[in-house]
Amino acid sequence: MFDAGFFSALLMIIMINIVLSGDNAVVIAIACRKLSQKNRKKAILWGTFLAIIVRVVATVLASYLFKIPFLYLLGGLVLVYISYKLLLDDDDEGKIQSGESLMEAVRTIVIADIMMGLDNILAIAGAAGGNLTLIILGLVISIPIMIWGSQLILKAMERFPWILYIGSAVLAWAAAKMIFEEKVIAGFFAEMVWLETVLKVLIVAAVLAAGYWQGKKAEKRKEERARLTNEDKLASGS
Repeated sequence: MFDAGFFSALLMIIMINIVLSGDNAVVIAIACRKLSQKNRKKAILWGTFLAIIVRVVATVLASYLFKIPFLYLLGGLVLVYISYKLLLDDDDEGKIQSGESLMEAVRTIVIADIMMGLDNILAIAGAAGGNLTLIILGLVISIPIMIWGSQLILKAMERFPWILYIGSAVLAWAAAKMIFEEKVIAGFFAEMVWLETVLKVLIVAAVLAAGYWQGKKAEKRKEERARLTNEDKLASGS
């Protein structure tokens, strides 16, 4: 069982996961950025753990999964929404409790991991040759990379908030790639690679612009609430 072929396949799966883990670390970091330190650790651990379980199941069922019509198109559209939603200041109204935020972060991590990992699921399934032990070992080895990477990115985002937009752009680009990998769409743009590239860039730009615009609107709402609060305090004081 543990022959040279087994270890070469395991090495290939680990390499695939390392490449994927970079994008996943970005997702985890962005999804957890609004949580307290305590809940961040919980979200990272639970989100990574559940994402790995889902990916193992999806890899085992890869041959059936990839028969779903328009899978890449749907996955890409979901990822576009996630990349936009991660730019929003969801708690600007102060209505989101920490427990709900934790669940939201975990859910975002798992969904984004599945959407971004479709290509890798197929690659891992091929490299493993249906060997469940190989699939699980390869994914388990990638867990520390995802956890360490996400914590590193979180610290960077605390110092440099603009990194959030880079992370969102990475997700939006992955989403655009998925959309154009859909067979019908890929066939249509086969002879127009330049146009495909332009449209991908436009998708990323649209996500960032929409997120920036909504962020500015949220800032204005906060400033207006702060002004009204100060006026109320002054009025009550007088």
